[in-house]
Amino acid sequence: MDASTLSRIGLAGLAVMGQNLALNIAEKGFPISVYNRTTSKVDETLHRAQSEGPFPLTGQYSPRDFVLSIQRPRSIIILVKAGNPVDQTISALTEFMEPGDTIIDGGNEWYQNTERRIQEVGEKGILYLGMGVSGGEEGARHGPSLMPGGSFEAYKNIESVLKSVAAQVDDGPCVTYIGEGGSGNFVKMVHNGIEYGDMQLISEAYDVLKNVGGLSNDELAEIFGEWNRGELESFLIEITSDIFKVKDDLADGDLVDKILDKTGMKGTGKWTVQQAAELSVAAPTIAASLDCRYLSGLKEERESAAKILEQAGLKEEVGSVKSGVDKKRLVDDVRQALYASKICSYAQGMNLLRAKSVEKGWDLNLGELARIWKGGCIIRAVFLDRIKKAYQRNPNLASLVVDPEFAREMVQRQAAWRRVVGLAISAGISTPGMCASLAYFDTYRRARLPANLVQAQRDLFGAHTYERTDRPGAFHTEWTKLARKSNAGVGAFN
Repeated sequence: MDASTLSRIGLAGLAVMGQNLALNIAEKGFPISVYNRTTSKVDETLHRAQSEGPFPLTGQYSPRDFVLSIQRPRSIIILVKAGNPVDQTISALTEFMEPGDTIIDGGNEWYQNTERRIQEVGEKGILYLGMGVSGGEEGARHGPSLMPGGSFEAYKNIESVLKSVAAQVDDGPCVTYIGEGGSGNFVKMVHNGIEYGDMQLISEAYDVLKNVGGLSNDELAEIFGEWNRGELESFLIEITSDIFKVKDDLADGDLVDKILDKTGMKGTGKWTVQQAAELSVAAPTIAASLDCRYLSGLKEERESAAKILEQAGLKEEVGSVKSGVDKKRLVDDVRQALYASKICSYAQGMNLLRAKSVEKGWDLNLGELARIWKGGCIIRAVFLDRIKKAYQRNPNLASLVVDPEFAREMVQRQAAWRRVVGLAISAGISTPGMCASLAYFDTYRRARLPANLVQAQRDLFGAHTYERTDRPGAFHTEWTKLARKSNAGVGAFN
């Protein structure tokens, strides 16, 4: 093939995300070759390139022709389902690739699979990147947030492409080299975990406003729209306002009220919670959001439980609580509670990233990660710029909760936060994300916890020893023997 006709980059895997990313790359002026095992997807992408462009995009119908249509050193993005399909695609393509070529996996892959593949293709001299891509199909087409990790040489080979296609914000494109190994996939996984928490918290705000405040969908659309012009400005708040405005085209009423209350998931939230547990990092808001998705799946059980507990005498408390509510104050309190809860959720995600970075030696730049999440991605929000600045002020910041600016805001909002959680509890409305965030805040801010009693219990039944506050060393006490010798404490209750 004539060198002048070779493409700058290739992309294999033409589902919606793959098609849109390929068209984004081509629209930015980079000639691209595309390939898919189902040939109709290639034809579909070629048609879109002509109708939306014309863009410099060529279709190939075999792995060999696809690989050979790309200029050396070749850079090939694959966007296929995580797991075995990635391995199968790599096997098909590497048969025709050469040392110095690069594979970039843009799927939501488990980071250890990426590290295994780095080793496997490295034996053939092929470079590898695991790249998180956030923003959904719209982001892929017009500017996603990109999180590439792995070979730095591979990143430099396509840096100009990635910086052009990524979302653009005031301080640059939403892409940066994340680090070595599977760091890019890990960062995207935690991004998704934060996303789980964000969505759960917003749903709880909706639940309280609708069922305690008695607000209509029209009022909710207006409130979320107003919030999106202030400190809560973000993609998720924006789309929530839009959702409340959509009427049902199959029946009367609003569409949101007809959607079955069962939430799907693809696994990244579960991975985030598992990693937090393995690294001993508290992530209760993210864990609560995952538990809620599990419980939402028990629709039939929940309906049955509602009937059984009603028959057992459980009364609905929402009505009595609602009657005494000041709507205007409730809306403002929920806004403050949502903001404070979100800070805790982001703090948990950032602490998990730092812990993994230390374990793996990735040297993650948390401020830079906040920066590239400012645009393109699902969790993009105006306050990410302030998170970026917090880590710039103090790269070793223990938690966002103790950054001077965020600490001041948490203190200012805690009264409203407690009112919302207390009101929800009184009404029998579950707010596990807000409760988890508040408990996280209250536990983290206390200089002394009741953990001394737990450690004493552990020492009693398992001889696990304990440390003292007044002298160094490890201690063990024969608690039961000493307790039975002395009846001094018992007599006081007789």
